[in-house]
Amino acid sequence: MEWTDSALVLNLGTFRETDVWLNLLTARHGLVHVFAFGGRRSRKRFPGCLDILNFIRLRVASGKNSQFLNLQEATLTKGPRNLRTNSLRFGMMMNCIRFLESLEIPQENSKSVFSLISSIMDILEDSSAIPETLPILFRLRLASDQGYVPAFNCCTSCSKPLLAPSQPAAYWDIAGGAVQCRECMARKGSQGYQRLSAAMLALLNSVQHHAPQDWLRCLPAPGEARACTRLIDDFVQYHLGIVWNHGRFCKT
Repeated sequence: MEWTDSALVLNLGTFRETDVWLNLLTARHGLVHVFAFGGRRSRKRFPGCLDILNFIRLRVASGKNSQFLNLQEATLTKGPRNLRTNSLRFGMMMNCIRFLESLEIPQENSKSVFSLISSIMDILEDSSAIPETLPILFRLRLASDQGYVPAFNCCTSCSKPLLAPSQPAAYWDIAGGAVQCRECMARKGSQGYQRLSAAMLALLNSVQHHAPQDWLRCLPAPGEARACTRLIDDFVQYHLGIVWNHGRFCKT
């Protein structure tokens, strides 16, 4: 079996001196692990493209009964420059990638995830100002795209629009995975619900429904932005069982 695709190099390492293994996010085949035999030596099949955070066009083959994917050839389509020299931005990008690797991504969602991580890299590579909350907002969007996060534009109980000017705040039950308007929350009781201001709600909705470049236009005041990130972290840990610990994401 043989196929071609576009991919982002997430991680790589060397074995047997000249051979390389790579973890890739591909546009059509999802997360894959491949071997590039002679990858450290061959400049004809892999002309300067096997490096972390490079976007490549690749050709992969596997034997009829083989469980291993063999990278036949690859060419560089895009590679970062600023990310390689800016440790803060590089760290943000790797944080996004490690969360992506910790989440089980169905193959049918590969195209949207590939587009999302490409947009995040473009922001980290080219934008003059980067919010420190960007990796955590990425977690919300990725979890939302996999169906874990409720909609923030309407009440879960009564379907009332929550982004209308007449609706100044909403309430998020993290454990229950529900967002409520003020009236429904009052009927159910306030226990377990955390208040979302209009600015916080606008940011969460933008992250869920719009491109990452648009998130930067919806950032609330620093205090509310930090409150959003705490809520997102709590939600991800509770529902996905994923927590950042000692430099990596772990299943709890």
